[in-house]
Amino acid sequence: MSSQNVVFISGATGFIAQHIVKFLIEAGYKTIGSVRSEEKGEHLKSLLKSAGLKSELFNYVVVKDIGAKGAFDEALKAHPDVTVFLHTASPFTFEVHNVENDLLKPAIEGTINALNAIKEYGKNVQRVVVTSSYAAVAGFADLATPGKEANEDSWNPITYEQALQNPFVGYIGSKKIAEKTVWKFVEENKPKWEISIINPVYVFGPQAFEVKDKSKLNTSNEVINSILTAGKNKEEPQQYVAYFIDVRDVAKAHIVAFEKKEAAGQRLLLSEAPFTTAEILDVIEKDFPKLKPELPTLDKSKAPKFEDSESIINNEKTRKILGFKFIDLKKSVDDTIAQLQ
Repeated sequence: MSSQNVVFISGATGFIAQHIVKFLIEAGYKTIGSVRSEEKGEHLKSLLKSAGLKSELFNYVVVKDIGAKGAFDEALKAHPDVTVFLHTASPFTFEVHNVENDLLKPAIEGTINALNAIKEYGKNVQRVVVTSSYAAVAGFADLATPGKEANEDSWNPITYEQALQNPFVGYIGSKKIAEKTVWKFVEENKPKWEISIINPVYVFGPQAFEVKDKSKLNTSNEVINSILTAGKNKEEPQQYVAYFIDVRDVAKAHIVAFEKKEAAGQRLLLSEAPFTTAEILDVIEKDFPKLKPELPTLDKSKAPKFEDSESIINNEKTRKILGFKFIDLKKSVDDTIAQLQ
């Protein structure tokens, strides 16, 4: 695909989405982003300009609520030249009052609204890429399958009813059910456009632009930030064992997903390697010696055991399709901490 394409990206101010927008502008793509307010749209435009990028290639449309019926209709009516639609907008937070209303419905209805708008008004759309999650791929908590392989064909067995239990399983359920909605839509409507799904694990790495408010990062990066916070508060941080991928690789994967023919009709499972909180702490101690007095002590014996909770990811198929090497944990953590400092 050439830069003659016009790319629409929903949720353009999100953590992953801002990196995608940055890469698209660098590659010369005319880009239209949906944002929740004019203020957010102008802010993103100014960030692009400050970074020395061609901000004139970026325009925005205001979509206040992606869950509202017909949310994207006007946006696509106003931009019939859109050829690629990247749907990254979905709630990712555990600060939830009502699991169904705050997580499940917005994720599912936002996805349906995007697909219906593309079907009705996206006359020139050729490729669609939807951001899903590893949460749709593997089972967690009571549904975990430790030691079993998880690959591009795997699905979390969670049901809608199980997803209503609490915000954690609600988020996981929202990802699986929203993604299943996409595949069902494609099967039933047989659209002329082709689709790819991106399924990332924990997403680490720096923000696309300089961070003014460092008090609260995206949920995944809080895993890294919480280590610094725990040290300042003289507490022991929560210990994680899981998988990670760098945000810049997730952004790049969205672009390869619509540019490469081999990615059409595929789920792309994005994971570089497993990580533990202790490994992250080791990187920070070694590479940022000035921070040592502020870092927490960690009782490694309290760490959960990988073999007790985690599936074994096999994403060779994804790596082959994408054709680029993923950023390792050291660089991802270093770049995140450097920005926070």
